Amino acid sequence: MIEIDPRLLLAKLAFGPTARDLEEITRAGTDRWVDEQLRPTDDDCAARIASARWRLKYRVPNPAFSGAAPHAAPQFLEVDEDRPIAVAGPIEEQWRVVADNRPGPERTFFRQAVSVATLLRAVHSRWRLRELLVDFWHNHFNVNAVGDALVAVSLPSYDRDVIRTHALGNFRAFLEAVAGSAAMQVYLNNRSSRGGAANENYGRELFELHTMGRPAYLNALYSRWRDVPGAAQGKPQGYIDQDVYEAARAFTGWTIEDGSGLGGGRKLPITGKPTYVEMWHDNYQKRVLATEFDPYQPAMADGRKVLDLVADHPATARYVCGKLCKRLVSDNPTPGLVEATGKIWTEHRRKPRQIAEVVAAIVRSEEFRRSRGAKVKRPLELVASFARATGIALSVTPGLLNELDASGQRLFGWGPPTGHPDDAAYWLSSHAVHRRWSLLLGLADNAWATGLPGIAETVAAEPTAGRAMITAHQALFGSGPDQPTASAVLGGMGLNPTDGFARRKDASALSRRLLAYCGMLPSFQTR
Repeated sequence: MIEIDPRLLLAKLAFGPTARDLEEITRAGTDRWVDEQLRPTDDDCAARIASARWRLKYRVPNPAFSGAAPHAAPQFLEVDEDRPIAVAGPIEEQWRVVADNRPGPERTFFRQAVSVATLLRAVHSRWRLRELLVDFWHNHFNVNAVGDALVAVSLPSYDRDVIRTHALGNFRAFLEAVAGSAAMQVYLNNRSSRGGAANENYGRELFELHTMGRPAYLNALYSRWRDVPGAAQGKPQGYIDQDVYEAARAFTGWTIEDGSGLGGGRKLPITGKPTYVEMWHDNYQKRVLATEFDPYQPAMADGRKVLDLVADHPATARYVCGKLCKRLVSDNPTPGLVEATGKIWTEHRRKPRQIAEVVAAIVRSEEFRRSRGAKVKRPLELVASFARATGIALSVTPGLLNELDASGQRLFGWGPPTGHPDDAAYWLSSHAVHRRWSLLLGLADNAWATGLPGIAETVAAEPTAGRAMITAHQALFGSGPDQPTASAVLGGMGLNPTDGFARRKDASALSRRLLAYCGMLPSFQTR
């Protein structure tokens, strides 16, 4: 493996370095550190998440209230409690709020719980490369838990049983877990897809966003499947609308237990669990990617065959590896890097650690080693890296999540199926930059009761403003600032390097402001 600067590894793959991280990676060596990160052994944040609470407070009309006296039921349902955010157990336990017709706040709570756990893991977990990849896959297989309360109820299972379970595993297995999940079934409407009236939403996004990608969409060039180059040999170079429509038919009958009627007075249970309803499936012959599907195949066989075809297609290797390279290296990874990782993807397509092997290859590449500062931190990364660098324990509060939402990264709440954009232009608009600065200032000043930066006391104890600037910069970058940077930050605060600092009444507030301003420097805003 190419020797890599430990600070680069930690900045790009682990939400930023701390002094303890640097000691560990220096002692173990970068090669061993990467290998360990790609083989996480536990959920080391379980205890921290178990102790975290979220204030759930609401008052809603009680549907059982009749208005007649004497009242057998209260007029309003009221809750005001600090609820644990740890959500364990199978999905049917969360779906009890649906089966029992509990009010909306009980459903949206699950999105808030997963968001809190996500931030805590980004700051405190030892396995932060897994956390970075979990964030990547949540965007790749995006669902909107803000737009649909049923997606919110399904989110804990989606995060734990689908995304986290498969984030470093085999992509084909990952695809099937996503396809059957309640979150995706609800979000892309496949749960209501029936033979004779197939809903194409999931089929289209399976091709365009989850596997082969928009570059492989050839419908503008070819309107018939047999005209697509390679189709005659059973190896079409891309897909067209016919493939989408036929794939949608293949997934009819894939649904979830959501209480839907089955006829004759029968209904599905309300558990959120994946299921298959044979009478909803289109059993007739199909053709997807120039491959014939015989009629009346065993249960779910048609859909699984589609997943086999798209998972193994060369366009999927190019598209997904290109996205991984873009996320881990730069906005514009070289074609050579994408091609090289695509080969590894294909070689390991039947292996249980396919994704981990591809990530390892990306990290070993020369392009990665030279990619310092090539990616803009998303707000989640910015919050986590600033908290880690400055010693904020980070209690996740509604104020912080609201500010994250306003920053452009609404966790698990991006509307379109594309997921959040992954290019600098989106994150560096004038509005976005203003929100990024607000995030740092609010964190430094404990504006949302997230915790004070532990290093601020050390900065405040420095005898001069110049020394305070050096200490603040070292906390975030591991070294002191150059002269132009120090002059710009101190000048903007109305300070001279020789000014007394520790004895000032406002030394504590100024120290926190120094940390925030250092966080606003371009070199901290990127990784």
